[in-house]
Amino acid sequence: MTQPNLYELPAAADAPANRWCGGSLGGDNETCVTTIPLKGAVDAFAVGDSKPEGHGSQLRMSGAELDTFAIEWARSRGLSL
Repeated sequence: MTQPNLYELPAAADAPANRWCGGSLGGDNETCVTTIPLKGAVDAFAVGDSKPEGHGSQLRMSGAELDTFAIEWARSRGLSL
């Protein structure tokens, strides 16, 4: 089954954004990544930035793409999962 174009799908209006915060570079609200499920796709998300400069900018990624990113990012930083 082919994944739809994730940039053509709306974020699920009834789903709250998950906030992944840390780093304390100006307070928690300044250092968060948000994820919102995409309506019409299985396991796909809009990934956003909580910084005012990043407002409205989003990446669209499947769950598998996010998983791969997270694992490879952690490895490149010498972090354990």
